[in-house]
Amino acid sequence: MNYLITIIGPTAIGKTSLSIALAQHFGCEIISCDSRQFFKEMKIGTAVPSEIELAAAPHHFIQNKSIFESYSVGDFEHEALTKLDELFQKNNIQIMAGGSGLYVDAILKGFDDFPAIDESVRKSINETYDRFGIDYLQEKLQLLDPSYYATIASQNPQTLQNPQRMKRFVEVCIGSGKPYSSFIGKRKNTRNFTPIIIGLEAEREIIYDRINQRVDLMMQDGLLAEAKALYPNKQLNALQTVGYRELFDYFDSNREDTVLLHNAVEQIKMNTRRFAKRQMTWFQRTENVSWFDYTIDKNEVIALLEKRIKE
Repeated sequence: MNYLITIIGPTAIGKTSLSIALAQHFGCEIISCDSRQFFKEMKIGTAVPSEIELAAAPHHFIQNKSIFESYSVGDFEHEALTKLDELFQKNNIQIMAGGSGLYVDAILKGFDDFPAIDESVRKSINETYDRFGIDYLQEKLQLLDPSYYATIASQNPQTLQNPQRMKRFVEVCIGSGKPYSSFIGKRKNTRNFTPIIIGLEAEREIIYDRINQRVDLMMQDGLLAEAKALYPNKQLNALQTVGYRELFDYFDSNREDTVLLHNAVEQIKMNTRRFAKRQMTWFQRTENVSWFDYTIDKNEVIALLEKRIKE
């Protein structure tokens, strides 16, 4: 039997350190499902593991794409499952770690089958969104799939403010001529592994303090220069993320003002804390998670896993 040990938790909680310890113990490799770390041009602002960490255990799906490439969660699902099939040939235990809940679900549970959408539809939606903003996407989805819009509004209202998710809903509606919801629940997903899910947690104040410290370290390590180099491409989807948007706004001011820069850094901290809160909300809904305090001795986690695998 194959086992996929999956480590989840909010940003800056210590998932990388634990995943490396487990990979070394079990002699296996690590699948990263942090959607911000796919892109090779974004290193400092996405907290990519250090060279020492990457050398400590084989990693996959870290800085393997360019910001100029289109890469969806569906693409990741296909590529990661293919890679896991290959890795399970060598070892029936593998590790997956990351804080992107949607991408974790893609591997553990899979998604429904959706039709291929013509690139012209996607381009038209992007152009209209650039002109009219999120209101356009909300109104379009409410018109084309009112039942799904109502479900989102009642169960997950923050999604209505997520441009990438909303664009996807609308493009499926327009490109297929059918409601997005009509494709949900039609596919049976099977997996050739048993997931064992380990969650890392801490008091909210501790998580927030770790985030603040990490942002300060990013700035010391050159995040400002990295963002400056990416600024000419700020419209790309990959760059619509915390840590870059705030500095792009700072560059938009055309003023090298220490107060404005300080405010931008404080915005990064605040928005990252909000992101961590959303992560915690998402993962708290995940079933069959063994939760541990982030300070747990790694040997205790290993002991639990050894027991679970032998059951």
